Amino acid sequence: MKKEKYNVVVGGATGAVGNEMVSILEERNFPVGELKLLASPRGAGTKIEFKGKEYTVGVMKEDSFEGMDIGLFSPGASVSQKFAPIAAKAGCVVIDNTSAFRMDPDVPLVVPEVNAHAIANYYKKNIISNPNCSTIQMVVVLKPIHDVARIKRVVVSTYQSVSGTGKRAIKELENQVLAIYNQQEIKCEVYPHQIAFNCLPHIDVFLENGYTKEEMKMVHETKKIMEDDSIRVTATTVRVPVFYGHSESVNIETEKKITAEEVREILSKAPGVVVVDDPKNAQYPLAIYAAGKDETFVGRIREDESIPNGINLWIVADNIRKGAALNAVQIAEILIQKYL
Repeated sequence: MKKEKYNVVVGGATGAVGNEMVSILEERNFPVGELKLLASPRGAGTKIEFKGKEYTVGVMKEDSFEGMDIGLFSPGASVSQKFAPIAAKAGCVVIDNTSAFRMDPDVPLVVPEVNAHAIANYYKKNIISNPNCSTIQMVVVLKPIHDVARIKRVVVSTYQSVSGTGKRAIKELENQVLAIYNQQEIKCEVYPHQIAFNCLPHIDVFLENGYTKEEMKMVHETKKIMEDDSIRVTATTVRVPVFYGHSESVNIETEKKITAEEVREILSKAPGVVVVDDPKNAQYPLAIYAAGKDETFVGRIREDESIPNGINLWIVADNIRKGAALNAVQIAEILIQKYL
């Protein structure tokens, strides 16, 4: 017998993604019974509104999950590492937005438009992972092309907004811009260098191979979500002085020849994708227009003239919505429709 309502706990509710999760639950009229909003002691006591009612954020503890059906987590990887298994053991299915469980073979890594069928394996650990924001928007576009022409190689360069780092980074960009205009001292607390009017080729920590953790997330997650380890992926991830919306320049090499026109046709029918590709009239995806939208936008679709089977794409999406909160709620919707 299906439930009419589900008890939902949002972990990391005071963060940029947590806030958005609460908003999207309301926007999409998710059948919420009891709603529990949790954060660190620093965020506890914050008031958040949901469907006209004010909720006070509590502190995440080991006994926070009894009687809860679904957990939407975005509290940071170390916190998820500790509390997601506790919640899962209490019978709460956790949809985790952190990197904590993404590469665990027993945890589905899901983008609903790409591999919704993987949700069926949630029962192994009662945890489902949300991929990295940059990976999500890329695979939503790549999967329909892969199904037709089989992608052999992906070269991606990202232009990622500061909201991907969180609320403190948004404030830092704002403060630095104001400081520059007012000829005041520029303070760098979140990023190692000034982010205002600058680009930082440095997201997350550097690894021994010279790539950053963010870059390697894109490599490994793409293969897992697309369910094809043979796809070669190389990434350069860059933080740019944009508040919301990640942009990506993606070059793919396919096994079978495919034209730019065929790619446009395929993507115009792809779920969750909007083609904006009329360069003669200066129409192409922009972060400022993607912000606040649910879809992933793609344009600048053209053949790579340097290789026989190459395509170039420009992909933009709201990293807080489709790149995080919306993707998690979409997973929860499929979970209650088919599995809970």
